[in-house]
Amino acid sequence: MKIKSILIIFCFITAFNTAFAGNDGWLNILNEGGNNKGIKCTEAIQGAIEKASKNGGGTIFFPAGEYLTGALKLKSNITIYLDSGALLKFSENFDDYLPYVEMRYEGIVMQSFSPLFYAKDVENITIKGRGVIDGQGKAWWNEVYRIESAKGPIPQTKYQTMWEEQNKGIVYSPYYQRTIDKKFFRPSFFQAYNCKNILIEGVTFKNSPFWTINPEFCDNVTVTGITINNPHSPNTDGINPSSCTNVHISNCHISVGDDCITIKSGRDADGRKYGKATENVTITNCTMLSGHGGVVIGSEMSGGIKKITISNCIFDGTDRGIRIKAARGRGGVVEDIRVDNIVMKNIKEEAIILDLFYDKDNAPEPVTERTPIFRNIHISNVTGGNVNKAGFVRGISEMPIQNISFSNINMDGKEGFTVITATDVEFHDVKVNATVGSSFKISDAKNLILDNVGSSTPLKGIPVIKIDNASNIMINNNFPFNATDIFIEANGKDTKNIFLKNNVFNNVNTVVKKGKDLDKKAITE
Repeated sequence: MKIKSILIIFCFITAFNTAFAGNDGWLNILNEGGNNKGIKCTEAIQGAIEKASKNGGGTIFFPAGEYLTGALKLKSNITIYLDSGALLKFSENFDDYLPYVEMRYEGIVMQSFSPLFYAKDVENITIKGRGVIDGQGKAWWNEVYRIESAKGPIPQTKYQTMWEEQNKGIVYSPYYQRTIDKKFFRPSFFQAYNCKNILIEGVTFKNSPFWTINPEFCDNVTVTGITINNPHSPNTDGINPSSCTNVHISNCHISVGDDCITIKSGRDADGRKYGKATENVTITNCTMLSGHGGVVIGSEMSGGIKKITISNCIFDGTDRGIRIKAARGRGGVVEDIRVDNIVMKNIKEEAIILDLFYDKDNAPEPVTERTPIFRNIHISNVTGGNVNKAGFVRGISEMPIQNISFSNINMDGKEGFTVITATDVEFHDVKVNATVGSSFKISDAKNLILDNVGSSTPLKGIPVIKIDNASNIMINNNFPFNATDIFIEANGKDTKNIFLKNNVFNNVNTVVKKGKDLDKKAITE
């Protein structure tokens, strides 16, 4: 009986090892000319990918050890599998990312360095396992710093000359001239371009040269259970789907040098030319630490961003929490966004921000395809502690931000919510404990509801709600528990139709402080 059991175990182990040695679609890279001693083996890895592709697909298996490679081009039906203990490092030699390929950089399609993992016009590609992938981005970051810090003209590198030659006629907005003038565009860690059925699971990415996970024009993308660690470094975002449909991001841990997760769809005229929205995106069960933003939409959103859910996430130490940003000239519609069950802590700037003055402040213009639109955005069940500003909403005069709601939100921080140039905005069960200024500041806005809002720590001489040139506002169901000096201050000749209903102000000294420019009939109590 014992001999029979031993034979069964031996056969199982033999079959398992044989599978990983190259049968049944598995190609062990050590059997394909590669090495795990840190000696560059790009040709062996790419050769294994080509070999599997010719057979209809397969898995390139990396056992424990250290591997070094240049850019890799993925094909249809290919899986890159890194076992526990495997470390795949990418070369610091820029020549290993030539020739230039068609790619997208910050929302503009161009010819530039190949992404570290690059796929174009393919399907069914996977990167998975428990190994680590190191982009060794410091060489790329240093080159950017060298170009940016130059005091005057410096000799042009061969890479800049190549970029200039291969991108004649590229279209961009004048304000983007400074970036274009660099003629040096770092590659994303992973960019799939016009692909479908993508899975990235389990692995750890670190030290990305630029954006880390960056599908462009893709369909059915799943990123789950990965870790991304980028140090303080330029533009090393975590996960950036752009002009993609049906994207699923879950169970990820992200700490990066820029935004943790950003949803995009192209920049200005180039983005509108392709006109491909990012839509049907779910983000859930993720933790974000260092980063400029936890989950960000924009600013490259010229193709539109629609039908997004963000839930069950923690942001701890990011500069901002939820951030939606654009500017005049960008165009595009951001709509049908749901954010729910978020905990934020130690947010250096705004916990929630919706801003149409992101990177430029220019004059109003007629509503055209250049006009960005934010609408139908709903945020609920958010707890924030030690935040600098609870929230900031700012539209543009020709296109106010529309149909926004904040429900069941508790914030402790320095400043409260500010709403400027918006319409159809609702606050339900929102408590903001600000240490400076009012908990709610409303200006140049109309059609608002403030339902059961307030502060547990009202400030002496400071109104909980401050209204300036706003109209059609219902303030109802409020019962300040704590002694409150001033609940509402209203001013501005355009302030009108303010209604107070079903409130209990027993603990309030001054319910409404009226400014000198306020019409006597502006408020109905």
